[in-house]
Amino acid sequence: MPKGPVVILTALNLEYEAVRQKLASPRVHRHERGTRFEVGMVRGTSCRVALGLTSKGNSSAAVIAERAVQEFSPVAVLFVGVAGALSDAARLGDLVVASHVYAYHGGTSEDDALKARPRVWEAPHGISQLALHLARLNDWTNLPSSHEDAPRVRFGAIAAGEIVQNSRISAEAKWIRQHYNDALAIEMESAGVAQAGHLSAAPVAIIRGISDRADGTKNSADDRDWQPRAAANAAAFATRLAVELVEEQEAALVPQEDRFRPADRLDGGVSNTAHHSAVGIMAGSVTRSHVHMNAAPKAVRPADLVAALNGFRERLGHHRAEGPLDEDTYREALTDLDAAVRSAGQDSPDAAKRTAMTLRRLRGLIADFPALTAELAPLVTAAGDQA
Repeated sequence: MPKGPVVILTALNLEYEAVRQKLASPRVHRHERGTRFEVGMVRGTSCRVALGLTSKGNSSAAVIAERAVQEFSPVAVLFVGVAGALSDAARLGDLVVASHVYAYHGGTSEDDALKARPRVWEAPHGISQLALHLARLNDWTNLPSSHEDAPRVRFGAIAAGEIVQNSRISAEAKWIRQHYNDALAIEMESAGVAQAGHLSAAPVAIIRGISDRADGTKNSADDRDWQPRAAANAAAFATRLAVELVEEQEAALVPQEDRFRPADRLDGGVSNTAHHSAVGIMAGSVTRSHVHMNAAPKAVRPADLVAALNGFRERLGHHRAEGPLDEDTYREALTDLDAAVRSAGQDSPDAAKRTAMTLRRLRGLIADFPALTAELAPLVTAAGDQA
């Protein structure tokens, strides 16, 4: 059964709106204790996101993160927003993806000094590797990497405390640099989210856009200019990461023996290798079926995909008539399916891309219905192979 959406949390309304702009048709989801989330699809994809606002502070962030994990059983939790730079190398607008998070306010006060006793949470290896890969691809921003204004993605420690840090010469600022001199950025929520993820066994990624230098310039004209830009950069990278996380998870849900070639499922008959397993066929019409070894792959014709999509329309109707599929989801699914049929009937690369994109969106829409998503999966693959 598919898992839940990717949860994205922010502390500020400005950060929330930056992520929300990336979502199509977000709908309010109310927790029984009153917390409101909005659930929508990342535009042009099948990736569902549950978006929530934590407000400032590690404690509040921890509570809302824990609540989101229990409510949605997410693929991952992403905490997204802005932060102050501690490293001179980080430019305004750059991103910091946390390799680990320090809760830097842990310590013991002794006669000679305040001794640091931090807690540390490392980012999950799989998420870190995927984020590094996306940073290398650099397809999450509209600016080429050679452009002088293109934001860079940096990986390193983030320090999370309980106060707004807006000085480089205060006693606390000097103490932070003495004990946490590898930290690239500083903020007030990541430790809470990381702790909630640790307790809930939920993967957590922290993505922060640099909006100031924690040097007395917060609330200045420059800060008011850079905050929305840094938040938008963080939202762009986070939603790109969310899409990849969902696609990896969906691929992992397909058993190895069921990963048939699209041509084998759609081209009139079935030609595949079966090892003590049942072979299922879902298509508009089937005239013959046989199983043999080492069959040569065939190209999927647009007409075959159109016929299979029309067959899937009947399955949607059955699910609606039998009750599991609600009316609103059914109508939206039909809208996406009609669009996919129209583009699938056009023999061009652009049309194939539109078909694949629409079917991915449809797959996300019906993610709560495993039988339907299983039947749609080979059609999504077929459309992707044509694109």
